Amino acid sequence: MKRTLYNALLSWKQSKKRKPLLLQGARQVGKTYLVNQLGKNEYINFVYLNFEQNPDLSTLFKRELSPKKIIENISLYFGIKINSTGTLLFFDEIQAVPQVLTSLKYFYEQAPEYHVIAAGSLLGVSIGKETPFPVGKVNFMTLYPMSFAEYLIAFGEELLFEKLRKINIIEALPDLIHEKLLRHVKTYMFLGGMPEALQDYLENKDISSVRQIQNEILEAYKRDFSKYTDKNQALKISQLWDSIPSQLAKENKKFKYSEVRKKSRANDFQQTIEWLKKAGLINIVYNISLPKLPLAGYTDNSKFKIYMHDTGLLGAILNLSSNVILDPTELFQEYNGAFTENFVAMELIAGGYDKLFYWTSKSEAEVDFIIQKENKIYPVEVKSGLNRNIKSLRSYAEKYDPDLIYRLSPRNFIQSEIFINIPLYAINYLKQK
Repeated sequence: MKRTLYNALLSWKQSKKRKPLLLQGARQVGKTYLVNQLGKNEYINFVYLNFEQNPDLSTLFKRELSPKKIIENISLYFGIKINSTGTLLFFDEIQAVPQVLTSLKYFYEQAPEYHVIAAGSLLGVSIGKETPFPVGKVNFMTLYPMSFAEYLIAFGEELLFEKLRKINIIEALPDLIHEKLLRHVKTYMFLGGMPEALQDYLENKDISSVRQIQNEILEAYKRDFSKYTDKNQALKISQLWDSIPSQLAKENKKFKYSEVRKKSRANDFQQTIEWLKKAGLINIVYNISLPKLPLAGYTDNSKFKIYMHDTGLLGAILNLSSNVILDPTELFQEYNGAFTENFVAMELIAGGYDKLFYWTSKSEAEVDFIIQKENKIYPVEVKSGLNRNIKSLRSYAEKYDPDLIYRLSPRNFIQSEIFINIPLYAINYLKQK
């Protein structure tokens, strides 16, 4: 399936300032598949080393980290001649062998002509833990679960994708097309963005098969909790991870430590939250009480919401019925809008927003997301149903006089003075430029 990050990888390949590339992302988001496609399509030779599947490969990096010696050893092992122009070296699951991460520094300094990509499902967790990080010596990219735009392309809806991508004037779509896109976004929320799950549904149209894949992915995550942390931390990670759906069930979705474990406090779980964040499994939305630039400077780090990185996996944890596809209107009402807000958080992160924020004004009002586009700040309210209430947006507008206020909802495109309603399927309109 096509991924938008592929074009970024092509730019990396052609760049004169290319460094070894670290590709980050949660397990099962498609990192290995994407780099394999790049290697097979764009290079004469593609050399793949998976250090988790074949731990013995670590011996190629143990005696010395000279790129010349490493390349010689890899050539001898695979029986192919590796040159600097037509070969892509792909080091996968490098969190299993810290020396591989260190070697990237020497590839940059001593052999920058070679094309090297390294990836790891828990790379963010491992960096700096057991080995010094090669600061300034690598390029970074992150692969997320497939976005709604990528879903449309995978499902053969390139024309719809192009239409949404080019929208720059707020004008309602014909009802028939609007309803078709709503059906797609509801289906996407249930299936989520894990490539294996989407591919399986494309081929078999079997919801139970998709749910089995989702449960297997969740089980793999649980195994990672134990494999890459000590026993005490693994228990905390499991407890916090399992609490996320119940946290999102609340009307006020602010994260509470006491709902993970009674009488627990921030100090008990700060490291746990950081682990899940670095593993790419959660998206955090931080509270701000004053929307000024830079937004990060006005963040209250003690108040935040935690969303899962994939709505399909959220549905699997909840064992959400497949009736939401047979009767898709249920999905938008399910779980106090948790799926809709989770979807929006996923799309904003994939759209270039490195950090997410929400706004509260005492107990009077709350706006789900505050975004920055260029040097402007905009409030974004998320509605899971057709409710027209925008009280919180109006409250925000009265206080801060923004140029525009946005609502994301199942309604069609609407604009009235500074108010703009964007259909959920067109969230790409808010993409970070």
